[in-house]
Amino acid sequence: MEIVWQTPANPPDRHDYILRDGMRYVRPYYFEFISHVKNRWANKTIVDLFTEEFKGRPRDYYVSAVKAGRIQVDGRIVPISYVVQPSQKISHFVHRHEPPVMAWDIEILHREAEVLTVSKPASVPVHPCGQYRKNTVVGILQAEHGLAPLFPIHRLDRLVSGLLILARSASRADLFRQQIESGMVQKQYIARVDGVFPEDEQVVDANVNYNAREGMSTVEVGDDYINGNASAKGKSACTKFTRINTNGSHSIVLCEPITGRTHQIRVHLQCTGHPIANDMLYLSKSVTKRSSEGLGADRAAAKSNLSVDQSSHQNHKDEADNVAEEDFRIDPMCTNCPNLAPKGYDGHEEGLWLHCVKYTGPDWVYECPYPDWAFLS
Repeated sequence: MEIVWQTPANPPDRHDYILRDGMRYVRPYYFEFISHVKNRWANKTIVDLFTEEFKGRPRDYYVSAVKAGRIQVDGRIVPISYVVQPSQKISHFVHRHEPPVMAWDIEILHREAEVLTVSKPASVPVHPCGQYRKNTVVGILQAEHGLAPLFPIHRLDRLVSGLLILARSASRADLFRQQIESGMVQKQYIARVDGVFPEDEQVVDANVNYNAREGMSTVEVGDDYINGNASAKGKSACTKFTRINTNGSHSIVLCEPITGRTHQIRVHLQCTGHPIANDMLYLSKSVTKRSSEGLGADRAAAKSNLSVDQSSHQNHKDEADNVAEEDFRIDPMCTNCPNLAPKGYDGHEEGLWLHCVKYTGPDWVYECPYPDWAFLS
């Protein structure tokens, strides 16, 4: 059977997906990754370059891939001793396995000639990034509804759900972005947070510093921030919070970010002592004035629920990893085959209790219904 190599120019198709046990998998496919030699890569052998810069696979794999022509330089097969030079084109032909996402439908909320709004499910990234290409909002809408091109005009983190606005032309996308950058757009989210949130409006005005290596943000508080110390590294950030209701254990809070920093709402809620109740990244490091004993009980309950969910998801993962061979082609050089999901995926994922509900512009407004978790019992 002849191998057909895909590139970013190949659009996703509805037959690319496998829906199983509440998860959406992508049928593994052959793909050409293209990069160009950076100055710091120069004068390394092709095998050393890949071993040092792309640590997801072992050195033995890269040796075999170069020998088999799965790694090429300027379109040519080279020996494993080949030394690369700046700006050369490197192609890596791989059997690509994308991580699965939760198999919720992407509900189309509003459709017009130049704008599309949808309800983005948690766990699905908005556009191709990292390991994700077809398992994205943009990819799924193209595959299942024939909607392309689409231009997302704002960000929603992968684990966040809710309103997503997509322009259907580059010119309309630029107009939206100009309005957002000039402060003409108001954003509203809701979150389900730990504990009884204060009844009065809370405003958190604290710099946010995102650490890309750790994948999380911190806030700059205390004397350094108050005194405007030049050593502060974070970006200015402000969020308004208003309690909608509470059941004594959790609260539903309206979140209105004035700025748009990475994880801003999540880390500002942590700063109030009321982090998102299922946000394990920030819940475990919550800055709280409440009883540490009470918060410990909340953490224990969250971990207990997570353990149960992980057990269920692991069973589903075991089933999905044993997909019949006819569902996709097993590649003898692939480091992920015969599994359907890539290595390193643990089989569990939970959407954050953070949901975008409304964007309001100078002469437009788009909204999204509340999720089930927003209705406290």
